[in-house]
Amino acid sequence: MTRYNYTDMVEHNQEKDMPKIDLPEDWLAGTDIDPALLNLYTDFPVRLKCEMFIYCQSGEVEASVNLNRFCVHQDEAVLLVPGTIFQIHKVSNELKIYFLGFSSGYIKSNPSQHMIDACYMLSESPVISLHKEASDLLRDFFGLLIRLYEFLDEQGRKAAANNLFADVHLVIHQICSDRNSQHRSLTKNEQLFRSFTRLVMRHYSQIRQVVWYAEQLRVSHAYLCSVVKEVTGSTCTDVISSMVIMDAKSRLKLTDASVQEISDALNFANISFFGKYFKRYVGMSPLEYRIKG
Repeated sequence: MTRYNYTDMVEHNQEKDMPKIDLPEDWLAGTDIDPALLNLYTDFPVRLKCEMFIYCQSGEVEASVNLNRFCVHQDEAVLLVPGTIFQIHKVSNELKIYFLGFSSGYIKSNPSQHMIDACYMLSESPVISLHKEASDLLRDFFGLLIRLYEFLDEQGRKAAANNLFADVHLVIHQICSDRNSQHRSLTKNEQLFRSFTRLVMRHYSQIRQVVWYAEQLRVSHAYLCSVVKEVTGSTCTDVISSMVIMDAKSRLKLTDASVQEISDALNFANISFFGKYFKRYVGMSPLEYRIKG
């Protein structure tokens, strides 16, 4: 199959935003990602423009998806939807995954109700544990997709995309429906925490005041803080700061933006304040992290 390095998929844009991942074709299927290559990019978050469906055949990978940390094990699948902030933490040497992705350009031109439903059902908890029958089916399915990708030329892959997109999301939708029917409902406090994290994901780069988030959620500052502490053991400020620092680390390592540009993009009053904020959480200055971190 056509081979792409991880860096081929990283989009470095002029706005110096968090690095974004997209695909160079309408769809891409494969299985030959070297764990050593993935380990080179641990702790550097990126935002996905594409959609990725991943099946873990062996080994495990520890990652964060939108501030939530997960460990994906053998016979588990993950759906990463467009807009997801994804960060790898640790990859086992025996990791073997299958992946299928659709580019942002293709998704925008071909909306699917099954995709919308699957994205909604998995947006907060993207890891799916599979029973043996479903696991065997996915392994065979991915094997077929990879052979299909290798067999078809560029025009053939474009022609196959529509049916493939619909069929894949029908399968994901069915898996999600089966899983969700077995899961308990979220408590009121867990629902509030998820609403809080969704807001943080959208606004962390401009707003770090906890009181603003409480106002948007129509609860008191004290109540929001108590709920987040109860659900996570962390403070609201910890949640917001972790997102800010994750973004800053990514820009420092994966873009050529200056420290001043990163400070401005994350809405700090000045570069000195950004430097102190970063050092408080990371233990070194932004420039030191770029060189040594």
